[in-house]
Amino acid sequence: LPSLQPRQLHTLRSWRSRMQRPWSYTGPFQEQDAVESFKWRPGMPFGAATSYVHLEKLCEGSCATVYKGISRINGQLVVLKVIRLEAEEGVPFTAVREASLLKHLKHANVVLLHDIIQTKETLTFVFEYMHTDLAQYMGQHPGGLHSCNVMLFMFQLLRGLAYIHQQHILHRDLKPQNLLISCLGELKLADFGLARAKSIPRQTYSCEVAALWYRPPDVLLGATDYSSDLDIWYCAGCIFVEMIQGQPIFAGTSGTHEQLLKIWEVLGVPTEDTWPGLSKLPNYDPEWFVLSGFWSSPLPFLSCFPRLSRVPGAEDLASKMLTAFPRGRISAQHALLHGFFSPLPPQLYQVPAGQSVLTVPEVRLQPEMCDLFVSYRKGHLSQGSSKFW
Repeated sequence: LPSLQPRQLHTLRSWRSRMQRPWSYTGPFQEQDAVESFKWRPGMPFGAATSYVHLEKLCEGSCATVYKGISRINGQLVVLKVIRLEAEEGVPFTAVREASLLKHLKHANVVLLHDIIQTKETLTFVFEYMHTDLAQYMGQHPGGLHSCNVMLFMFQLLRGLAYIHQQHILHRDLKPQNLLISCLGELKLADFGLARAKSIPRQTYSCEVAALWYRPPDVLLGATDYSSDLDIWYCAGCIFVEMIQGQPIFAGTSGTHEQLLKIWEVLGVPTEDTWPGLSKLPNYDPEWFVLSGFWSSPLPFLSCFPRLSRVPGAEDLASKMLTAFPRGRISAQHALLHGFFSPLPPQLYQVPAGQSVLTVPEVRLQPEMCDLFVSYRKGHLSQGSSKFW
């Protein structure tokens, strides 16, 4: 919205937030004070630290600090990821990789990199602003999400995943914290620091990828020649069921062996017949597999994840993504065509890559149960239709 003045921009954002946001944010909005504290200058240059104002710290890690900010260039809210540079080490390779990949990715379900600022001490990535992430959203709405919202989030997740796979890119770290969500329900893949460009023929990659809870069994067993099936397991499969169940489905606490046992408890212990090449994986231990063999037969998904029965098609889609044999997992492109998404309007499949699916009329995020309860208690329960599409 570059033609709007800052106060007009703030008024529009505040109105949209009041009218359409379905949940309460974790912190107060500070756009009003921030917008009034600086002058909006359309002629401000990209690549300059003075072109952005820091509002508040969002989080801090070992090598980077993330801030909420405002652009002096166009008055838009942004996220500033400030990476500290060590004189001896220079720019971290993960930062170089993330910048090089995001520069070429243009999709409505991939976070947009606006600008890069480099000084002697820091490297700053300027991203579009998103209000929360899936981990925070699920934390604010315990007990499982509204089935319509699960469908909306999953469709966007798979849409973004299919796009990056078509670009021969593996994300490799799509945990809920790396799935950003706007106040309207737009979902975007973020944090490409561990991503890799997947060339042909296959390359060998590290097996130290993804958070342990979302790591697939082939990687836990030391596989290093994985492909897009990696993203399908932990990104689509584990997170999909977690949104419905309301909790992580393979939450190991003591390392790789326990994580594998939690998976075998559901899927059964694989063999060379069910997983060709299993015994050749680096971390395969035949004695340990014999000891864990009391889970030789898989359990019905519904007995492990009973909430899947509440959503038509959810069990079948989950079983096609959470398959131990990597080549047996459904692709993101084919998952988008699964019957689980049949209630969606057909127009969603015609939306251009750079356009949000929320531009389709009546497709919107639904209030979660706890939001409705809070609204009811406050006497502000909407009397309008709650139709999703």
